[in-house]
This record gives sequence, C-alpha cells and structure tokens, in this order.
Amino acid sequence: MQKSAPLFTPVLIVGCVVILTGFAIRASFGVFQIPIAEEFGWLRADFSLAIAIQNLFWGIGQPIFGAIAEKIGDRKAIIMGAIAYAAGLLLSAGATTPLAHQMYEVLVGFGIAGTGFGVILAVVGRASSPENRSMSLAIATAAGSAGQVIGAPLAEYLLGFMTWQSVFITFAAAILAVLLLLPFMRSPARPATKAELEETMGQILMKAAKDPSYAMIFLGFFSCGYQLAFVTAHFPAFVTEMCGPIDSAGFLAGAGITSTSALGAVAISLIGLANIAGTLTAGWLGNRFPKKYLLSGIYAGRTIVAAWFILIPMTPVTVIVFSLVMGSLWLATVPLTSGLVAHIYGIRYMGTLYGIVFFSHQLGSFMGVWLGGKFYDLYGSYTAVWWVGVGVGAFSALIHLPIRERPHGTPAAA
Repeated sequence: MQKSAPLFTPVLIVGCVVILTGFAIRASFGVFQIPIAEEFGWLRADFSLAIAIQNLFWGIGQPIFGAIAEKIGDRKAIIMGAIAYAAGLLLSAGATTPLAHQMYEVLVGFGIAGTGFGVILAVVGRASSPENRSMSLAIATAAGSAGQVIGAPLAEYLLGFMTWQSVFITFAAAILAVLLLLPFMRSPARPATKAELEETMGQILMKAAKDPSYAMIFLGFFSCGYQLAFVTAHFPAFVTEMCGPIDSAGFLAGAGITSTSALGAVAISLIGLANIAGTLTAGWLGNRFPKKYLLSGIYAGRTIVAAWFILIPMTPVTVIVFSLVMGSLWLATVPLTSGLVAHIYGIRYMGTLYGIVFFSHQLGSFMGVWLGGKFYDLYGSYTAVWWVGVGVGAFSALIHLPIRERPHGTPAAA
C-alpha cells in the first residue's frame, strides 16, 4: 500500500514563517497613517499614496520574482526580496518628505513581492503532492492572516514606547532574520507533466494571454486587491474617527480597548484571525467543489457585508461584526485563485502565471489605497470610495462564473 505524502513539510513550514513575518509588517502600515501625517503635517493622501505605490510595485514585482524563482531558484528570490524589504523600511525611517517616503515604498513593494504569495505559494505548490496542494496553499495563505493578527497590534504596542522610525527599523531586522531559516527550505522536485516539459515559458504565456478564462481570473482579482488594501490602509483611521464611543464599563474596555484608535488596530487583527479559519475552509472546499463558484460566492459575500456596514451607524459592535465576517472571506480567494491557475495551466510556471494575475490584484490595491486618501481629502469621509469597493466586488462575483475550469488543452465535455 502506497504511503500518503505528508501535508506538513519543511518547505511549507518555512514558507509559512516567511509569509507570516512579511505580512505582519505589511498589515501594520495603516497604524502609521495618523502618527506620520501628524508629525509632518502631511495630507492623508500623501501617506496613502506611499502605501498605494507599495502595493503597485508589489504587483509589478510579483511576476518578476516569480520568474526569478523559476529560473535561478526560490531561495535566491526570497533573499533578494528580504533585502529589498529591509532596505525600503530603513530608508523610509529616515524620510521627511512625502516624495521620499513614496519612492522608498517602491523597495518595500518589491520586498513584499519577493517574500510574499507569488514566490512562496509557487514553491509550496510545486513541493506539495496533488492531493495536498489545495490545503497546503490554504495553510500558507493562512500564515499571512496570522501575520495580520499580530502586525497591527504589535505596531500599536511598539508605538507606545518608541518612535515610528524605530518601529520601521525593528521590522527591517525581523524580515532579515527569517533568512536564517532558508537552509531548511529544500523541496523535493515534483515531476511536471509531459505537456508542461514540452512548453516554454513564452508558449504558456501566449496560451494564457489568448484564453478568456485567464482574462476573467485577471480581472476578477482586481476587486480583491482594492477591498483588502483599502481596509488594511484606512480602516484603523476610519474607525478612529467615525466609530461611536466605547462603553467604559463594557467588555472592550475590560479587555483594555479603551479608545477607537485601539479598536481600529484590533479590527485589523480580528480580520486576520477570522481569515485563518476562512482560508483553511476555502482550501478544504477547493478540493471538493469548483473553485470558480467558491470565488464567486466569496466576492458576493464581501459585497453584501460591505454594503451593510456602510449603511448603518458605526459602533464598536458593528466594527467587530464586520471584521469577523469580512475576515472569514479575506484571503480565502488566494488559495482558490492560485489553485485555479495551477489546475488550468499546470505547476511548472505557476509562479509567473499567478504573478501576472496578482498584478491585477495590486492594481486594485493601488486604487483602493490611493482613492481612500484622495477622496478623504476631497470629501472628508471614506463613504464614496467604500461604495466603489462594493461595486467592484459585485463585478468580481459575476465575472468568475463563465470561467472554464479545466486543464488547458483538455477538450470540453460533449
């Protein structure tokens, strides 16, 4: 009897640590919105543009680092990413003008690309057995959520006794420290199919470019980036300014959450916490049901909960409910989208193909973060940009439905 392949491998464990650390840092940037703007007297749009540029170059760097990983090795790509990440954080710590801060976020964006989903999910996918792949991708994605759980509260805690510049330097040291684990990230080679071995990267990219299903996956991922990046960057400030008061005798105050500022940071953590369960559930379901229908359902759910949240008065209770529900749908799209790409186009060039799709995600991220700051400065609120997010979410729910979910080259069923 053939022994089943293990789910937890050194590649998966180290990949989880890298993603957790990188995402803890990335998820904390919204906490710095108000401290940095107040120190320098910047408009909200100035720091928002810096985070937007970070997200855009994360997207630009994703297919680049995916191709680097496939050509010269996964670990080398991760090393390059971690160095860029640390350099961007260190330079940002010394930035005193909006332009300087925005330019240094280019390096941070490339750093996230080299240590994030595109590279890590590709190596995890290649190292996993077919029966474990969907769940392995979900576990690695959930590690990003775990990073989100600790990132924003950790930044809020550190800001209590050190400057934001010192926090950036601390985070730079943390992302470099994960490189000590890379020697353990040795993956057994998974054989590609005969068809994959016969195709060059250029050939598979041309086939994907001509495939309407690939275009629909690309377009559908835009709203995921828009919603996630807007909430990550602006939700702490949104809650700080708009939420009703916290009851001094209530549960939140008893738990040490006595200000709307603290609630905003905790909300990001709750989203990440709920998403661990949501992402693992999505990975489990992805092995059993068509991924396109699961993705459509997730985007529909996000659309409904976002519309509900903006239509009712914001209170500490609604913030918590929104965070938990949205969190359960948060990164659940990632293992399903990356798994869909691997299912249709194979695993050999998964990093590059998923990286291109992820660029759409980051275009959405750029728009969500930048428009959040721009509309806030124009109208004094986040309402308009929130409704844009509701609209693009509904679009994604619909555009996933016509995708042909079968390996490319496979004839349609009669």
